[in-house]
Amino acid sequence: MKYQLTKHAQHVLQEREIPIEFMESVLQNPQLSIPDENDPELEHLLAKIPKFGGRVLRIIVNKKVDPVRIVTVYYDRKMRDKL
Repeated sequence: MKYQLTKHAQHVLQEREIPIEFMESVLQNPQLSIPDENDPELEHLLAKIPKFGGRVLRIIVNKKVDPVRIVTVYYDRKMRDKL
């Protein structure tokens, strides 16, 4: 899947040391997809990352544009036991 990273997404991937492969894995195979509560153009994609102790990675994307735009990426501690 083609995608575009916002400057913010690029920054947080580097700052949080999140491997791009983890993000791409969630983008291609999310375990959960949730519409954003405030912005109808955004969607939250979540999945556990087995190679990282089962932590849940959340990606916020805009799928209404081509290519898909990655807005931000982070480990979601609150979802760890919910997936």
